[in-house]
Amino acid sequence: MKRRELGQGLVVSALGLGCMGMSEFYGVGDDLESTATIHEALDRGVNFLDTADMYGPFTNEVLVGGAIKDRRDEVVVATKFGNQRGEDGSFLGINGRPEYVREACENSLRRLGVEVIDLYFQHRVDKTVPVEETWGAMKALVEQGKVRHLGISEASSQTIERAHAVHPVTALQSEYSLWSRDPEDGVLATCRRLGIGFVAYSPIGRGFLSGQASQLGAAEKDFRRNHPRFSGDALTRNLELVDRLGEIAGAKGVSVAQLAIAWVLAQGEDVVPIPGTKRRRWLIENIAAADIELTDEVLAEVSAAVPRDEVRGERYPAASMGSLNG
Repeated sequence: MKRRELGQGLVVSALGLGCMGMSEFYGVGDDLESTATIHEALDRGVNFLDTADMYGPFTNEVLVGGAIKDRRDEVVVATKFGNQRGEDGSFLGINGRPEYVREACENSLRRLGVEVIDLYFQHRVDKTVPVEETWGAMKALVEQGKVRHLGISEASSQTIERAHAVHPVTALQSEYSLWSRDPEDGVLATCRRLGIGFVAYSPIGRGFLSGQASQLGAAEKDFRRNHPRFSGDALTRNLELVDRLGEIAGAKGVSVAQLAIAWVLAQGEDVVPIPGTKRRRWLIENIAAADIELTDEVLAEVSAAVPRDEVRGERYPAASMGSLNG
């Protein structure tokens, strides 16, 4: 597996593994298969694992921690705080207060079973708390040796700059794929100017760009059944875009998912996609995308097949849209 460098000299595998779906949001999980998937990823050179305290809630960190217990030195662990949830799974809001930052970090360290978190993200920006206060508390965690690197997720260029002034930002994590091109509206340029790496989540569009979209969202506890892009007229229109990708992928002898990941990888050496999966079968397919070379001609063809203004539906249900671009 090739390596890529995020900000502040943090080197990770060119492709990471998003672990969220192993515990929540994408149907019922299987901890044994998920653990085997993490081990398979490590065996194949994927050393960048992404989790968060809210996934489960809380159980995904425990799962990841258990999977890496005997292989800690092989792993770059990223986790997040800020989307506060109760033990019953209720969503309590976005919390960026300094005292909560400290509490959340201690809890994540305990659940992961590690002495230090490699990359600690502010999951969402708390618009009621100055980012300087949140990042002041995060900086203290670095000084105390509890965290090595700091990141921020779904933040605006202005917020990224303000956070970076408090402590260097190693990575921005935001949704980026052929059907979610928002980072191209200035955020990517800000990251590059400041030397900040970009971690792209949902590079396959929550599975939509896998070519299996019509089968997604039906399972119990799968949040895609109510996702704006997976239903109604939006579903019909978006499937047309995937059909176009299928023609290009077929001509190249790769899967649609591999083509989608390869497109994200081709957006820059500072971009690290973290496709999520809970099964070894899909992991192996995703990893193969790292070896796909796309010419400028093919990249242009792919981009033309999925024009950003033809994608239908918002990135998230309405209730969650307000937490983006903080």
